[in-house]
This record gives sequence, C-alpha cells and structure tokens, in this order.
Amino acid sequence: MSEGAKPGRVSADWLHGRNLRFYDFIMAAFVAILLLSNVLGAGKVAQIWLPGVGYWPFGAGILFFPISYIIGDVLTEVYGYARARRVIWAGFSATVFMAFMSWVVVALPPAPDWTNQPAYEAVFGQVPRIVFASMCAFWAGEFVNSYVLARLKVATAGRHLWMRTIGSTIVGQGVDSAIFYPLAFLYAEGWTTQLVFTVLVTQWVLKVSWEVLLTPLTYLVVGALKRAEGVDVYDEDTNFTPFGTKV
Repeated sequence: MSEGAKPGRVSADWLHGRNLRFYDFIMAAFVAILLLSNVLGAGKVAQIWLPGVGYWPFGAGILFFPISYIIGDVLTEVYGYARARRVIWAGFSATVFMAFMSWVVVALPPAPDWTNQPAYEAVFGQVPRIVFASMCAFWAGEFVNSYVLARLKVATAGRHLWMRTIGSTIVGQGVDSAIFYPLAFLYAEGWTTQLVFTVLVTQWVLKVSWEVLLTPLTYLVVGALKRAEGVDVYDEDTNFTPFGTKV
C-alpha cells in the first residue's frame, strides 16, 4: 500500500514478519522518555499555586512521564497489543538496567580530589524501595492501559479514539499511581499518609488531564502513522498475556 493511502483494517496476526517503517523509532522514543522521567522526576515533590486552594503538591515526574503513556496509546492503536507488549518489556528491561547501573556507579569509591559524591548520591542514588515501586507500577499500568485500549478498539469498531485513549489512561494511570506511591513512600521519612494519597490523587488527575490536553496531537500522530504504515490493526484474535514478546 502506498504512503498516504487510506489504511486498511487488518488483524494483528497479519503484521507477523512484515516490515514496519516507524515502529523502531516509536520504541526508542518510549524507552528514552521512560528512563529520563524516572531519573529526573520520580522522587521530587514540587508545588503549584491554585486559586482558592493555595499551594498544592505534585510529583515532578508528572511533567513528562505521561508522554510515555501517550506513546503507549499510539503503539497499541497503530501496531496492536503484541507490539506494544514488546515495547513495554523493552522499557521494563531498560529500567532494571538503569537501576543496576545507578547502584554500581554511585557505589564506586570517589577519587580523593573529587568532592561531588554527596551531590551525586542525592541526584542519582536509587532507593531500592522506590526502584521496586516504580518497576511494579510501570509494568502493571502500561499493560492495563494497552489491554483496555486494544479491547475498546475492537468493541467500538475503531470509532471514538478520544474516548478509548482517555478511558484507557484513566484505568492504566490509576493502576500506576495506586501502586507506585504507597509502595514507594507510605510510612517513609518526610511522607505523611495524607501527603502520599494527596500526591497519588493529584498525579492521577494530572496524568489524565495531560491525556485530554494532548488528544489532538494523538489524533495527528495516529493518523499519520496509519497512513504511512498503510494498516489499521485490530486485536481480534490476540493472546493478551503480558508474559511474552512474540509479535
């Protein structure tokens, strides 16, 4: 099918062994955003001023991490659940390696004339509890998001993309936030129970809000990729187990 032609509806199995022009680039973008969000934003609580409310805390990672969910939506919508599953496992493996590398590099004894070790530990030191919570939340949330989106696409015959992306984000991001914040920060020093659940709910609402705001961009990207690839994938006979990378 030539580029720019109307994409044809195909089963996910039809893609087996076929060359996809942009799939690898989307995978790379997903993994890059995932790693950077975990390094730069996961442990910091920032605050914004809300009229009539005052200062309201939120996790700094909210600024960019939801983009990975939007890319996950694009992957499932354009390439199907199985290929989104492979990307999720790639992201999960990269996160595990990042945590291991951070632990090794921080643990290396610094040179006597290098005085930045405390600052380096503060920025890149990985608390095992936070790493564990992050990986559990990412794995569960991403698979729930992709599963819900794929099922809704079949159920709606591909209509109402906005409803499917927002609906899957409500569920997937809800699972992600519900797992991450209690596992990472409940009863931790500096985190009251109220703060944990305040940030949890705030994160969830802001993530869904990001999805809503970026819906026009999602439409543009999904439409462009479907036309470029020449297919519109439906997971009608897909094996939805998360434990596998076969496509």
